[in-house]
Amino acid sequence: MSCPECFSGHINPSTPTGHVATLHGLDVYVAGPPENTTERKGIVVIIPDAFGWEFVNNRILADHYAQRGGFLVLLPDFMKGTAAPLYMLDSLHAVMKTGTLWDWVVKPYYIFSMLSGFVPFILRHRPGKSYPIVESFFSALRQSEGPSTPIGAAGFCWGGKHTVLLAHGASTTIDSGSGSRSTPLINAGFTGHPSFLQVPGDIEKLVIPVSFALGDLDNVLKAESIPAVRRVVEAKEDEVGGGEVKVYPGAGHGFCVRADATNDEASARRAAEAEEQAISFFQRIFAKVK
Repeated sequence: MSCPECFSGHINPSTPTGHVATLHGLDVYVAGPPENTTERKGIVVIIPDAFGWEFVNNRILADHYAQRGGFLVLLPDFMKGTAAPLYMLDSLHAVMKTGTLWDWVVKPYYIFSMLSGFVPFILRHRPGKSYPIVESFFSALRQSEGPSTPIGAAGFCWGGKHTVLLAHGASTTIDSGSGSRSTPLINAGFTGHPSFLQVPGDIEKLVIPVSFALGDLDNVLKAESIPAVRRVVEAKEDEVGGGEVKVYPGAGHGFCVRADATNDEASARRAAEAEEQAISFFQRIFAKVK
């Protein structure tokens, strides 16, 4: 994960329409499918970027998945109240400005501001510490929903690594009238501009289908790594029952979540296309769940 790429972007001006609940020990933002939906198509759990479950962009994304895909969408507080502070977005904008002498005078202040948010976040939420929290939530969710409910994970930036780890085959044992059996925690994964990935090592361990949305200008998962991701995903397609890699020309890190949808038409289009990619993939894989 690099700074500043993971802390750049824009805030969505829209208003979320879901509600907050407590589920399996965590606070959760819940977005439901349209009221006229007769049967939900499955559950999608968003594992967010560094700004966490309260970031309005992540909640708006949950609303879109629910309304457009017909899913129950859950956005848990996997960071337990210690997500990256939103002031880092403004601090990064200030750090990148170089147009005036004043921009250079105040730059050290904003660099210190960035570091004061970045360093604690990384120490608290590196994958070795955070993944057990994520896996525990998914395990409890699978236990409560049973083996026949389609469950997907959608991970962005920080959440992308966790989605891929779940797709390595994390499972739980479910007892039923006919005995117990091991059941995967998720049936499908989607990740946009993931961080922390080891390529190709993390991709080679996939046993659950994952859809990747990658930007060719991403400075975290760089363009030179994309062919290796694609090669492994395509080679494992029959083994895992699906999987895909879509590359978005002109897209940098954060394009799925933190696009400037108000002032940049191209950014808005790429974000919308990534939403459609995720929704279509989940619908396609969920339809196969028995």
